[in-house]
Amino acid sequence: MTTLDDLFARLQEAEAPAEIEALQSGIWQIWLTTGDHALDKHLEAGMRALAAGDYTRAIADFTYLIDNRPEFAEGWNKRATAYYMRGEYRASLLDIAETLRREPRHFGALSGWVAILRMLGEDRTALRVLRRLAKICPHFPGLQSQLRDLRDRTDEEY
Repeated sequence: MTTLDDLFARLQEAEAPAEIEALQSGIWQIWLTTGDHALDKHLEAGMRALAAGDYTRAIADFTYLIDNRPEFAEGWNKRATAYYMRGEYRASLLDIAETLRREPRHFGALSGWVAILRMLGEDRTALRVLRRLAKICPHFPGLQSQLRDLRDRTDEEY
């Protein structure tokens, strides 16, 4: 069985988009499993609600998951996404921080953090977060163009 550490090690070396996508998919598969059937059902229900635009329901499902398994990073990340979609950026940022406390390599949370920072005009902080993402996945889709754009906006070197 491939471990999360193995997948992340391979992700740092991967350059081909198909390989990067396959490795990220493998990582997501691990992240999206709580190991508890009942909690997995709440995760699935929350994800369905999120996809349907029912952010209040999604937040309730992800909060249940967090309350019952606070160490499960993906519960925090999914709730951060629901808050973001509802326009509650501060709540989203707080949950992103909790996600990254539990899984510092969470490229989804890092990418979401960058999106919020850019929207808020926090270009220098967004550039620092992108540099952190680059250490995890140097060939993350769109990363290099975002780095160039933010370096140009902030007049900073890489």
